[in-house]
Amino acid sequence: MSRQIQIAQLKSTPEWDIIIIGGGASGLGTAVDAASRGYKTVLFEAVDFGKGTSSRSTKLVHGGVRYLAQGQLLLVIEALKERGRLLENAKHLTQNISFVIPIYNRWLGYFYALGLTLYDILAGNRSLGKSKLISKAKTIAIFPNIKKENLKNGVIYHDGQFDDARLAINLAQTAIDNKACVLNYFKVIQLLKDKQNKLEGVQVLNQETQEIFTIKGKIIINATGVFTNSIMKLNDLTYKKYVVPSQGVHLVLDNVFSPTATALMIPKTTDGRVLFVVPWHNKILIGTTDTLIKSHSLDPIALESEIEFILKNAQHYLENKPQRKDVLTVFAGLRPLTAPTEQNQKTKEISRSHKILLSETGLITITGGKWTTYRKMAQDAVDKAISTKKIPKRKCLTTHLPIHGNKQTSETERLNHLYIYGTDTKNIIALQENHPELKEKLHPQYDFTLAEVLWAIRHEMARTVDDILARRVRLLFLDTQAAIESTEKVASLLSVELHKDNKWIEEEIERFHSIAKNYLLSES
Repeated sequence: MSRQIQIAQLKSTPEWDIIIIGGGASGLGTAVDAASRGYKTVLFEAVDFGKGTSSRSTKLVHGGVRYLAQGQLLLVIEALKERGRLLENAKHLTQNISFVIPIYNRWLGYFYALGLTLYDILAGNRSLGKSKLISKAKTIAIFPNIKKENLKNGVIYHDGQFDDARLAINLAQTAIDNKACVLNYFKVIQLLKDKQNKLEGVQVLNQETQEIFTIKGKIIINATGVFTNSIMKLNDLTYKKYVVPSQGVHLVLDNVFSPTATALMIPKTTDGRVLFVVPWHNKILIGTTDTLIKSHSLDPIALESEIEFILKNAQHYLENKPQRKDVLTVFAGLRPLTAPTEQNQKTKEISRSHKILLSETGLITITGGKWTTYRKMAQDAVDKAISTKKIPKRKCLTTHLPIHGNKQTSETERLNHLYIYGTDTKNIIALQENHPELKEKLHPQYDFTLAEVLWAIRHEMARTVDDILARRVRLLFLDTQAAIESTEKVASLLSVELHKDNKWIEEEIERFHSIAKNYLLSES
């Protein structure tokens, strides 16, 4: 995945079948779908792949237990199908994970067990395991840190887990493997229209060189998530809100608070949502919130009220109660919810189903959705493009298309953190063997090495310290202080590979520290 080769491909192609704006889950998925069908496909991401919403999820591939409770059966069925497909197509990044629900009211236990049995039935032959009611003793044995006072029993069920930012990178690689042109740090600054007010291309800015390109295309797909409204402003004569941003916050703690492979699902928090305590990369992730906000940004900041909400609810259900000082990282992400139809509609009531919109100008826009259903969103977007008759009809091939790196990994292999690279793991090991200096760790407490940094720069289009520490090796999302302490090593290797000077290193370190400070939780 060489950026230079991608830019050369961009310059040598006079017209594209499909231009995609946005390099998150839906945009990258659409690039894979379009390219695998044989369409000439180009994708532009203004910053880094998955920089926004798509790297800040709860890391779950799920049908949506909460949607089941809301009666959204069709959404659940679709998500369960897509859950199965993702676990099949990206085996190196996904796994089956069991959840326990603590029951403090015996009748609720029967209610949840019945509901989750329906969840299993809806999954059909893609079920990940049987849901069942378990005893109090078994609940404690599975999740020892659960609050034991008044505990009656528990319910256990199964869902999927993944690494979101790594999947984004692998999708970019899959698109390129299928001859797409995929570029980060290329920002669409203008939509180009003909005399009939129909789209015919875009103007795009290379944010590194400030060079502007005029790119012609038959179809333009807007997959910009929470930034949808900004692209629609370039497209529409009259302004309308198509999406509203809802913020979700997660806290990351040491796994001493949950030294088990089983996750905890708290079925009803103080605001009526569910809360997850999930093991992830030898840490635990606790979240999330659902806060409607007025503006969006690339690096959203957790509100104090959201932090307190998560801690308060976690403390209520955990015997070893996490405190502010125990939080290694706090991160916030924005969900691009389809704008509510009712003014007072709560965010948790807005459907997570996706919509594909076709504007009078010919712009196709993807709104709503979630990571689990990214493939179906992409299929629907390309099918919508075909319906305009500007490109020939071709069958979708992504149902069983392996994602770059796809490889069945054993429990033993997963003891080595490099398993997430799948089929590329051997290449990183070869780098370490051929250049022993690349075995050096980024931080003494973590296994990430310089070889992974070099791989990210050369083969995963990483351009900044943030790209590497946030979305390639995930250290910023696991332990912010450790990431800050690793900054100099990463910036130095980047400078060599990208031919930058010492002044750039200083500025890059300062830039990353400015980003990272928002992931640190003060003790006050």
